[in-house]
Amino acid sequence: MRRISFRIVALTALLFAFIQVNGQSKTYRWSDEVEQLKRIDQLPKYRHNQLIDQESSFDRTGGNDDGFSGKYSYIRKEGGHLVLADFKGPGVLNRFWTPTPTEDTLAFYFDGEKTARLRIKFMDLFSGKVYPFTKPVVGNEIGGYYSYIPIPFKESLKIVFEGENIMFHQIQYRQLPGVNVESWTGDFSAEDKKLLSEVNALWADISPTVNNYRSGLSSNIKTKKKTFTLQPGEEFSFYESSEGGRIVGFEIDGGTSFEGLYKDIILSARWDNEEVEAIYSPIADYFGYAFGKPAMRSIVMGRYGTKNYSYLPMPYDKSAEMKLIYEKREGVQQNPISVTSKVYYNSESRNSDEEGKLYTVWRREVPDIGKFYTFLDTKGKGHYVGTVHHAQGLRPGMTLFWEGDDTTYVDGKMRLHGTGSEDYYNGGWYALLDRWDRGISMPIHGSLDYSLPMGRTGAYRFFLSDKMTFEKEIYHGMEHGEVGNNFPVDYATVAFYYAAQPLKERMEPTEELREVYLPGRHIYFPQLMEITLDRGVQVIFDRGLAITSFGNGAVRIMLNDVPEGNYKVILNYHETPKGGDFQIWQRQNQLTDWISTKADKDSYRENVYVGDIQLTPQTNSITVHVRDNGEANLFELTLITLERIE
Repeated sequence: MRRISFRIVALTALLFAFIQVNGQSKTYRWSDEVEQLKRIDQLPKYRHNQLIDQESSFDRTGGNDDGFSGKYSYIRKEGGHLVLADFKGPGVLNRFWTPTPTEDTLAFYFDGEKTARLRIKFMDLFSGKVYPFTKPVVGNEIGGYYSYIPIPFKESLKIVFEGENIMFHQIQYRQLPGVNVESWTGDFSAEDKKLLSEVNALWADISPTVNNYRSGLSSNIKTKKKTFTLQPGEEFSFYESSEGGRIVGFEIDGGTSFEGLYKDIILSARWDNEEVEAIYSPIADYFGYAFGKPAMRSIVMGRYGTKNYSYLPMPYDKSAEMKLIYEKREGVQQNPISVTSKVYYNSESRNSDEEGKLYTVWRREVPDIGKFYTFLDTKGKGHYVGTVHHAQGLRPGMTLFWEGDDTTYVDGKMRLHGTGSEDYYNGGWYALLDRWDRGISMPIHGSLDYSLPMGRTGAYRFFLSDKMTFEKEIYHGMEHGEVGNNFPVDYATVAFYYAAQPLKERMEPTEELREVYLPGRHIYFPQLMEITLDRGVQVIFDRGLAITSFGNGAVRIMLNDVPEGNYKVILNYHETPKGGDFQIWQRQNQLTDWISTKADKDSYRENVYVGDIQLTPQTNSITVHVRDNGEANLFELTLITLERIE
């Protein structure tokens, strides 16, 4: 008996040592999470049962008060302060976002402690002034402030806002059941600091290459390069393998061939002879082109120069094929295209117990009023890692479709509910100067485009440390409109995820779905007008574009973004006791006589037709001339509308 007991003890000790070596009993530290911000090679790896959750300021009634009043911006009050989140551990906070930081203090209480272990000004989570919250892993560019610096906790984490009012926020964390987590200490070793410096350098690299990701199972790569010409109706396989391995990344250079209104080049990939392609998308949508123009340039994928690049690892079991398909289009002259492809690969086949295969779901849809738009709805095991989103409003005017919230259900429970579409993409405040007002690429998120005259925008976001694990199923979707999905839209998206099970179906990119939609009515709002002042005027933004004349002056207004063609010009403006006279010209072409805006009391003129113009890249403007009418010298312009003349 003693001999048997000794053997059992010895075997137990060996097993414990084995577990320690393989990291299953290792203490999970801050640096383990920071590493995920640069280890793209580990993106296919499952996180077993590590489900995500989020506290946010979304309107619990289904309305659009997602932070404006602050009513839903905290979960309870304690001692006159606002508790934003109270997470149970073990776990790690992965992402903190807000468009409305303040100078008030945030206090982080760990593991039931009565004293906050971390105290920091709300703004300094994102300013880059307080270590380790360093740029560009924290920052602000497109209206939203974000931080991906991880905050691990062993038993619990309570976040308290020590101010009177807080507005919008999203705080995302991940459960780490059964993991021995070391809570945040605020002490960082030399190795910790070196690791964070490496992450910052990677995120700041605006010219990413596959060399940034040669580590782990993505090491020892080979390169397969091909140059070929595609005719309409042809397809070409640029990578084929009949044995297990992984694609570490690939690059496709087609010059300007993938640009334009027709998205007729399809990117296709199939793993292990599966019935449905793992990737099947117009290449322009896949690489984040914005309505025919290159736009996305993230550290993971996008376009740099004329090179389209993707460094999402793609492991497979037995075989792989990637190809381009050039779809024919009736009644349109299609030219042959010349392409150079590079595929970086190795022989490290997938570990099916620990890794998923990469799948993408391309969809384009005009969702019914009242119905969510779906990025992904699938069953099985996996994790969600990216969204590319092209958003076209079908009603001219303000882009209120972008008020819609994202919603994510994982394994039968709502885990995340957002506060607005641009918020999901770490942005904020669309249609405001120097916020969400144009295309801006950031390391893992960004705006693809923003155009009020075209009624459109677009965005992308990749999920690294915050990838969304699901064990049984996931639904991930987006509203369109302020309340009840009430804004008509045309959405095209590519959803990226890793999974254990193949796709069962895909959407066919028909000829109609491969064409960029062009609206026929365009509205210019004063806050984003591009203007040039002539002598004799002063302009401020008040109720509109308020132009004050000192005798006789002019303001030129650019009519950017709108396609060439013939248009009716329609104005909205105020009439007031201070109203002066105005004329509209297009360069040297006079459209109107002098029109008075002087009135006994304030009134508002809508849809006043002032003439027709021909719009070209050289004539894409109108000029407003304003003169005094006695002592009245003010012209208040609120909208310019262009209506296409067929």
